[in-house]
Amino acid sequence: MGGGNPVVVQGMTNTFTHDVDATVRQVNALAEAGAKIVRVAVPARKDTAALPEILGQVGVPIVADVHFHYERALESIKAGVHKLRINPGNLRDKKALAEVIAAAKGAGVAMRIGINAGSIRPVDELDERISPKQLVELMLTELAEYVAFFESQRFEALVLSAKSSDVLQTIELYEAMARRFDYPLHLGVTHAGTVLTGSIRSGVALGVLLYKGIGDTIRVSLSGDPVREIHVANEILADLGLAKRERPELIACSTCGRCNVDLVKIADRVEKRLAGIKKPIRVAVMGCIVNGPGEAADADVALIAGREHGFIYRSGQCVAKVPAENLVSELIRQVKEF
Repeated sequence: MGGGNPVVVQGMTNTFTHDVDATVRQVNALAEAGAKIVRVAVPARKDTAALPEILGQVGVPIVADVHFHYERALESIKAGVHKLRINPGNLRDKKALAEVIAAAKGAGVAMRIGINAGSIRPVDELDERISPKQLVELMLTELAEYVAFFESQRFEALVLSAKSSDVLQTIELYEAMARRFDYPLHLGVTHAGTVLTGSIRSGVALGVLLYKGIGDTIRVSLSGDPVREIHVANEILADLGLAKRERPELIACSTCGRCNVDLVKIADRVEKRLAGIKKPIRVAVMGCIVNGPGEAADADVALIAGREHGFIYRSGQCVAKVPAENLVSELIRQVKEF
């Protein structure tokens, strides 16, 4: 990663890592959705003990997420993980960190220094009010000190991140990091929220940074099913021209007073029917004749809905007039044929 390579999408499981079967299923589901790296939590010894069995059943690199106990890092390295994530706010013992660095270097394991706004301050300072600017400066200072320690140990297989749940703060942090450090940067808005709000926050922050050429790996953090995070991340990259689409792109009109059908319901049905197709085909679902033909011209296959009947377009040409009740089925048939 880094050095001009494509931006890599990372996912994270929300299973208990010691539940091998559940974790393997989720890692593989994330990989199937397009994740190239998957991170797992290892808060306890039973989690690191499960890693060898998990690693033998998955096909993507695994990152062990380590916080308070450096022993989990050593156990993860021994288990064969490909990378560690260390949080400076939760692992301050330099002697222990030096031991982890030595083990990682010996095993060829990369490491991410991942700072979070919520964990950077010591517990005895949490009651003190701190401005957003002061917090940014504190995070950058802590990150720089950590990087310097890694470099003093002659370890440079690093990835850096400094995440906040605030969009503007996230952008400011990463812009400063890009100016200051020459390591790959992992982008993310931490604790972004639900699928709706989290997707918007992540899309804004990551979109701005990626458009500026900042970022080498990304993770979209959403509540619930982590597979949805991968879909959002891939959509961000595809919309910016940073990744090829591997699945259909659905365009649907926002509807207005010209629309005489329940287009939302139709679009939802189309989206579900497209889910199993793994080709970068552009599909449009439109609700009236005003915008329909124009959007159809830009789509590989398009549906223009009407009350009694609708039309199917392929590559801008009308190929079928179809009764309303058969429109979705005919659209999917045409998509598969295309």
